[in-house]
Amino acid sequence: MAKFIIKGPSSLSGNIKVAGNKNSVLPIMAASLLAKDISTIENVPMISDVEVMTDLLRLCGAKVTKKNNSKITIDATNIKKTEFPANLTEKLRASVMFLGPLVARVGYIKMGYPGGDIIGRRPLDTHFQVLEALGAKIIKENGFFEVSADGLKGAEIFLQEASVTATENALIAACAAQGETIIKRAASEPHVIDLCHFLIKMGAEIEGVGSNILKIKGSENLYGASHSVRPDHIEIGTFAIMAAVTKSKLEISPVIKEDLDMILLTLKKFGVEYEIKKDTLKITGANLSAVEKVVTDVWPGFPTDLMAPMIVLATQAEGVTILHDWMYESRMFFVDKLLSMGAKVEIADPHRVFVYGPTKLYAQRLDTPDIRAGIALVIAALTAKGTSEIDKVQLIERGYENISERLSALGAKIKRVS
Repeated sequence: MAKFIIKGPSSLSGNIKVAGNKNSVLPIMAASLLAKDISTIENVPMISDVEVMTDLLRLCGAKVTKKNNSKITIDATNIKKTEFPANLTEKLRASVMFLGPLVARVGYIKMGYPGGDIIGRRPLDTHFQVLEALGAKIIKENGFFEVSADGLKGAEIFLQEASVTATENALIAACAAQGETIIKRAASEPHVIDLCHFLIKMGAEIEGVGSNILKIKGSENLYGASHSVRPDHIEIGTFAIMAAVTKSKLEISPVIKEDLDMILLTLKKFGVEYEIKKDTLKITGANLSAVEKVVTDVWPGFPTDLMAPMIVLATQAEGVTILHDWMYESRMFFVDKLLSMGAKVEIADPHRVFVYGPTKLYAQRLDTPDIRAGIALVIAALTAKGTSEIDKVQLIERGYENISERLSALGAKIKRVS
């Protein structure tokens, strides 16, 4: 186990480079299996989730080579039928992304149930709906499931929920299916768009990119492609919140403005001052005042992955803010750690909290419950008085590349201890 030792309060300054989108690179890595060829992926975040994804790719016969700190090649020439052990799949929710490409490519996959952050129920029903609609058969037993198909056939699919990963599995499988597939109620997050762009570079025909209705013409002739992963809008939002809470001025780049509309609108309502020039977001100041309510929603609404950092921001805003995440029933449970730091928070129910601010936070020893709650605790520790210890930081490092080194470069007093 590792921990962060953070001395606060800290004021940050400088420019921080945004890593590639974690939720883009993982499905793109899985999608590379569709081609009997070599794909090159650039701007890859060097995080532990990428390492686990690499292990899974190698298990099914792909050759993965690191070219430098942010570039990998994937040779998917020789792919085999594979059984993925539970001790690997339980480390990574995105292991479910192998369903589409392996069933399309070799007709079979057996795997343990995927793991990931414990933030609430994350069933696989919509993934199974997609694969069965395309002609696959699914058997579930003894903590594993098998998916097989003797060729996939296009279909019209109305997703029972606008699941990001189910949309991505449907996209990948449909690109190699016979005929046309129409996906209705598709997720349209930036990382889904990024996957579409990669698949199009592989030779796929996809209409409606960025919308909730996708039309895909399947092909047997997909080939390897080169692609640079788009910057992570969740990381951008995290650093913007960090700057506001610590009363810092930061330059965050590169950014894609259209990925940030709802995030920046919410920050502006709280009193965060910013400007965007070319591909750089500058946080120039903050006079934080509470807003009536922040509610997560499907894209382009406020993203659930920023709810935990936003709760920390609300502790420093004048007034009362209601924060509501209807998607996951365990997202709010980390607030007991903020209470131990002196925050004034009431848990209304598993989905809603009332935050009263501003409150002075004080250093505390804390455990990391998941990626997003973990980075929220880092933000809280940076503004708290005294020296905090945050344990299990390997969970934070699943989603944030070299975070202690990057924050140290901005002036944060943070040290990683194994």
